[in-house]
Amino acid sequence: MPSKNLQGIETQAKTRLLLALWDLGGAKQEVKKGELTKRIATKGKKVADYQSIFKELEEKGAIAISKKGYSLVSPLGLEVLSEGLKSPEFRFEGTIVGTWTANALLKWIGEINGAVATTASTNGVKSGIKSYDEFKEVALEVYDQLNSDYNLDDLVPIYRIRREVGDRVSRSDFSNWLLEMQEKDILQLQGGSLPDNDPAKLEDSITTEVNGLRCYAKRLT
Repeated sequence: MPSKNLQGIETQAKTRLLLALWDLGGAKQEVKKGELTKRIATKGKKVADYQSIFKELEEKGAIAISKKGYSLVSPLGLEVLSEGLKSPEFRFEGTIVGTWTANALLKWIGEINGAVATTASTNGVKSGIKSYDEFKEVALEVYDQLNSDYNLDDLVPIYRIRREVGDRVSRSDFSNWLLEMQEKDILQLQGGSLPDNDPAKLEDSITTEVNGLRCYAKRLT
């Protein structure tokens, strides 16, 4: 088990990274790697020091990483940031707090106070998807957004869609309704493998008894 001191250092680094990404607009658009690097590569720290944290946050579904940059995934990314800021292990090092950090915290207090739970909405669609038709609308919006933002060539990983939709729908409803979209020729679910074959990402894909593992979705309409 990591020591309490080590856990505190990890919490500070993780929270600082998420706060910087949020402040740069990462919850709404992709932030270029160079922009985030300028924020987190402080004196005595290098970007390489954050690689394990980037990986952990990506695997947890809090952030998304592409070749060009980073995005904060809602609502999980905001929830992890909120928990980090509230943690007693989070504190500032040294005697001087950077201007961007202070301003980002003031912005967080002003904009996010009491609003983390409502970030589960996407384009006005609130949390709690209760029907296939509502799910279809949200899934297609998420598909189009991911396809556009990350240049996925019309093959969007199913795990990305599932994680973006988040807890607005149960895992079983997500799978069943996505398969229904395939039956109605709205989406085609394709096999293949993911680049890293991460077990968590494969689990968030779809597996059926007849067709086996399906990792990608292709829009037909």
